[in-house]
Amino acid sequence: MIRIENLTKKYNRTEALKGVSLHVPAGELFAYLGPNGSGKTTTIKILTGLAVPTSGEAWLHGYHIGRQSIEAKRQCGLVPQNINLDNELTVYENLDLHGKLFQMPKRERAAKIAELLEYVDAADRKDSPAKHLSGGLRRRIMIARALMHSPKILFLDEPTAGLDPAIRRRIWSLVKKIQQGGATIFLTTHYIEEAEFLADRVAFLDEGKIVALDMPQNLMDRLGAWALDRIENGAMQTRYFRDRDEANRSIGGQDDSFSVRRVNLEDVFISFTGKKVQP
Repeated sequence: MIRIENLTKKYNRTEALKGVSLHVPAGELFAYLGPNGSGKTTTIKILTGLAVPTSGEAWLHGYHIGRQSIEAKRQCGLVPQNINLDNELTVYENLDLHGKLFQMPKRERAAKIAELLEYVDAADRKDSPAKHLSGGLRRRIMIARALMHSPKILFLDEPTAGLDPAIRRRIWSLVKKIQQGGATIFLTTHYIEEAEFLADRVAFLDEGKIVALDMPQNLMDRLGAWALDRIENGAMQTRYFRDRDEANRSIGGQDDSFSVRRVNLEDVFISFTGKKVQP
């Protein structure tokens, strides 16, 4: 559904992407993770036609993003990181405008808006100006807007940024429902647990290169099942173990501050890059 081959992007002397290649099959929820400046948003901008690659090629549902740009754009919906609803328009008007841009007939637009507002649990707010909505509701309306033209691929760029945990989990439920409806989803996020919960596969991007790509559990299994965090000489040190008993035995009689926990995806990222993903 999404195919990228040796994609590069340069801004003056800065190389934001350095030969990225990957394939996302139909129906998959693919998480694309990395620190700020790693190239995540640049990749989405190229795939959605908002930026032109320096070199390399990409296809959306078989359409080349350069040679068949109009057809490729019709295959995807985009929920950007920044909330960009028109604040002076109502919820209904925001969605209706998007439908007009995709040349949807009036009756089809009205039916789709009614369907989507029920889908994102916002039917009672259709006449509310966007500026009066909460952050979580705005995110849901942006997702509904991106689905107006029934895209086969949905790009979610930090869809839960700045939301409290309860609202984030509500968005997670909506994202899984969209995937279960048959959409292919390409997700970027700084919340590691979000990717761990949602994604079928994960790619870690660092300084414009993919440094790891696999199913979340497979990536974690490379390290072990349990992690031992210990403060040593004022710095956090982490060791990984296959079972908890082994981790407990390694503590011994030392009095250092320590904790034993499950391995997570952030451990994997740090092991590959030496960096933390900062929200």
